[in-house]
Amino acid sequence: MVMLVILIVVSVILMTFVYAGLSAAPWAPTRRFDVDRFLKMVGDVKGKKIYDLGCGDGRMVCGVAKKGASAVGMEISIIQYLVSLVRARRERVQKNCSIKFSNFWRADLGDADVVYFFLMPKIYEKLRKKFEKELKKGTIVVAYVWPIKGWTPKKVDECEARPNIYMYEV
Repeated sequence: MVMLVILIVVSVILMTFVYAGLSAAPWAPTRRFDVDRFLKMVGDVKGKKIYDLGCGDGRMVCGVAKKGASAVGMEISIIQYLVSLVRARRERVQKNCSIKFSNFWRADLGDADVVYFFLMPKIYEKLRKKFEKELKKGTIVVAYVWPIKGWTPKKVDECEARPNIYMYEV
């Protein structure tokens, strides 16, 4: 009986990991150096509300919280959600950082100043429509690796041997 319960729990945890990968992106972390590139690109984040959609291991959300942003990370994979919570606690940023076990498709992003994501381009059209519907004028949207089709970036950070970072303004 105990083995069955363990098997069910492990299966549920793994299913959330697979679901996250199929619905938006498999887990691939934003590199530490690229957190600094993001911060340089968007400028001073102190006091700004920043969302990280599919926050993975929490590196970006904790990085912006350290700089004084009100950071919200959303993650649907239980494994990555727990890793993010541990990182936020280890880095002592819980005051400025909220990690939510949630599906960002169901979240209202209307109060965002900045939205960051590292997701697969197959969902970009649906994501762009969500942004156009919910985000207020002037909100900064930052896409890691792939550009958003139909939008013209305000800035592009190109760094040799590193992924591009695209910044848009709604």
